[in-house]
Amino acid sequence: MKLVMQENQALPIPDGQSGVFEVQQGTGIGRDSGLLVLRLITGSLLAGHGSQKLFGWFSGPGLQGTAGWLESLGLKPGSMWAKVAASSEFGGGLLTSLGFLHPLGSLTALAPMIMATATAHRGKPIWVTAGGAELPVTNMAAALALILTGPGRFSLDRLFGIRLPRTLVIGAAIVEATMIIIGINNRPALPSTSPVAEEAKESLTSGQ
Repeated sequence: MKLVMQENQALPIPDGQSGVFEVQQGTGIGRDSGLLVLRLITGSLLAGHGSQKLFGWFSGPGLQGTAGWLESLGLKPGSMWAKVAASSEFGGGLLTSLGFLHPLGSLTALAPMIMATATAHRGKPIWVTAGGAELPVTNMAAALALILTGPGRFSLDRLFGIRLPRTLVIGAAIVEATMIIIGINNRPALPSTSPVAEEAKESLTSGQ
């Protein structure tokens, strides 16, 4: 009986720890700071990876090299798919890092990660050291987490009071899903390779 009474008593919070509990349970600054870190790291890396494909930055292959590599995976015409993939990664990563027009950034970033998993990393062990989809799956998890939680208070959406209509978000999701289905259905059973595609593949798969 004495033990039960002791368990039901409220434990006082020391004065020196009240600030910590307030941040975690009251103001939510800790949660929003965590979302900011997740957005900045994931979004910036995705945008940088997209810039390799789109502009040839950071020793990337550019659109021409990306187009050749994607055609070797069965995504034809390669130039169109290169623009779609590069724009999705660059634009989605940029919007995600800024917390702007949520959840379009995270939704846009999902599509190239799913495509990478279903094409470039298909049939390989999960680990990146074996050419697998470890990094795309990690990026997908981060994007889904942001879609479910929102960008947090440290975002442009919160600063400007932006909230997208649900119909627009649903429409964007349908377009993304359609492109993914078309892309996956276009992949060949056994992708071929070419010198240009092989060079692009070495650059691209190291970051996906």
